[in-house]
Amino acid sequence: MPTQQPVRIGARGSKLSLAQAGIMQRRIAAALGADPSDPAQVEAVAPLIVITTTGDRIQDRRLLEIGGKGLFTKEIEEALLDGSIDCAIHSMKDVPAVLPDGLCISAIPEREDPRDAFLSHKVDRLEDLPQGAVLGTASLRRQAQSLHRRSDLNVQMLRGNVDTRLAKLAAGDADAILLAMSGLNRLGLGHLPKSLIDPVECPPAPGQGALAIETRISDIGAPWLEAVRHAPTAVAVAAERGALTALEGSCKT
Repeated sequence: MPTQQPVRIGARGSKLSLAQAGIMQRRIAAALGADPSDPAQVEAVAPLIVITTTGDRIQDRRLLEIGGKGLFTKEIEEALLDGSIDCAIHSMKDVPAVLPDGLCISAIPEREDPRDAFLSHKVDRLEDLPQGAVLGTASLRRQAQSLHRRSDLNVQMLRGNVDTRLAKLAAGDADAILLAMSGLNRLGLGHLPKSLIDPVECPPAPGQGALAIETRISDIGAPWLEAVRHAPTAVAVAAERGALTALEGSCKT
């Protein structure tokens, strides 16, 4: 067992966030010299601290109505700044283009599938939905792309975690929904989509499928960070987020 200071990991409490944090927790623990297959060793060197964010608490409105996607990171970043945690695990697409002073994205691991997934109990593709069908999504990007392809669709806001959205689909609240394939894969639900959206025709969100490890700037040289970095993903994400910044894009545009 390693004897150095533990690396305290902060993450949201949703099932997807915990799955993503768990993946990185084991990799960080291995980089610190622990056995990643031993839960006790993993928790000892890389304890996971769950933090509830404003974005988790407010589920009945679009993000653009309540302050933007930074609401999924604000409380976690406050914990980083006050020293309660040593790093945070985020979905890269939820990280605002501008970070608080003193913080940085120190590592980006290898990316999962960045595409959007189409889920329905009725048809296999977006093109096959009947006239006026209800498509559930809370993403303005997905709404705009879907209506560009099918202007007749009735796009309804559908927020909540993955389980909530799947339950609403099963209950008939929507004829189809769109979700990130990366999240479904990390939850072991990669078999559920009927088809995947062509990223050339409908580009995914900048950074979609990638995770971000956020730390204090003073900790950017920590040796364990090098073990989880994936340079090709970092370059791709930097280009995507650079384009977003140049276009002054956000969840409102």
